[in-house]
Amino acid sequence: MNGLEPHAQRPASIAVIASSIANQTDNRAMPKGCFPLRLTQALLACLITLPAWSAPVAAPPAAATAPASAELPQLSPEEAVWVRELDLMTAGIAKTGQVPGFAVAFVSNGRVLRATGHGVRHAWTRQPVGPDTVFRLASVSKGFAGTLAALLVNDGVLQLDDKVQDRVPALVLKDANATGALRVEDLLSHRLGLPKHTFDPLLEQNASYFDLVPKLGEVTPICQAGDCYSYQNVAFSLIGEVVYSVTGDFYTHQIEKRLFHPLDMTTATFGKEALEASPDYAVPHVRSKNGSVPLSAKPTYYRVPPAAGVNASINDMSKWLLAQLGHRPDVVPESVLAEAHRPRVQTPQETTNSPWRRERVGDAQYALGWRVFDYSGHPLVFHAGAVQGYRAMVGLLPDQDVGIAILWCNESAVPAGLMPRMLDEVLGLPKHDWMDLARFQPRAKPAKRR
Repeated sequence: MNGLEPHAQRPASIAVIASSIANQTDNRAMPKGCFPLRLTQALLACLITLPAWSAPVAAPPAAATAPASAELPQLSPEEAVWVRELDLMTAGIAKTGQVPGFAVAFVSNGRVLRATGHGVRHAWTRQPVGPDTVFRLASVSKGFAGTLAALLVNDGVLQLDDKVQDRVPALVLKDANATGALRVEDLLSHRLGLPKHTFDPLLEQNASYFDLVPKLGEVTPICQAGDCYSYQNVAFSLIGEVVYSVTGDFYTHQIEKRLFHPLDMTTATFGKEALEASPDYAVPHVRSKNGSVPLSAKPTYYRVPPAAGVNASINDMSKWLLAQLGHRPDVVPESVLAEAHRPRVQTPQETTNSPWRRERVGDAQYALGWRVFDYSGHPLVFHAGAVQGYRAMVGLLPDQDVGIAILWCNESAVPAGLMPRMLDEVLGLPKHDWMDLARFQPRAKPAKRR
């Protein structure tokens, strides 16, 4: 227990609006006791009293940190082979010219073997990507939501079979029975019974999250709540209102206090403003006939922080990998990991949407903000993320105590093949060029005829 006590349930109309306003303040700390009385006046008073940027909270030293090149850990012969292969593959990606900048973390047996940046974070100004360069995580953010929910269950302030409407009374689905049946566990495992990506197109047209939530009651369900998997972003983010209901604190602040700060994830933030306030961040890029073109980050999915709001560097992600593999039980206990990673629903469609999944993944399920695959007989805890100009992937092999994270600042598919390539290396599977690097090699010129 960490001292949290259940709070009186707050009306969802307040929770949704208040949480949404707070989520747009990025990483600024709310003053203690600053909760809605008369909603508008209270929130304005709170926001006026916010400090410019909250200083990092003192945290216990992490179990392992990304090593500098001069102080790499002593590697076993097996790990030396893995690292050598990783270095060759990252060099190969860089040589393709398909990705302006990317970063990779690789951990094994509680140690960070690599946390490195490659390329540039801006194609025109050419600043290099380093281990502290911040990227958007997109849907990799969902793993933070699942972990926080499991922590609150561990605290005793939340139960996964709690009815969502008991915590968020404003939630009304078209099917009254579904409204009453929907549980917190269903929310986090995409079992709301709604069509896939409900309201994502409206979110992409700049609709606000708290305007979309009441409209969920207008959507015709495709199945009963709890019965089928259908991926969500807007509805998934109701977990933020659940967190507010049971803690009296905003979702983003809980993630900071419970995960970012104690794990010493010093550059992890929420939101577009915080991303662009970083002195070292990768801008999004799109491809054009003239090469990579840098853009401004789109705010769209930042409006749903639990689903897609986190920014982080590869150094941060190396610490996240270690925590998810059980090496920070002081922050994320083993029981929390077991709850967050436990599969809840089959997702067979996830076994066929890329070459490596078709060949390696025999079973696919969803847990709490995490995918769980059977990767050639080994459990793989995984998630990927994609928004305009950014991609992210995280994979964990708990039975091997190995994890890998990859972040990059455009929409190329090339880096995505690095993860299965390294998983194959760790598991001793036949080598396969999942990145298809060969097609980027310069072709030999035909010999001239004499």
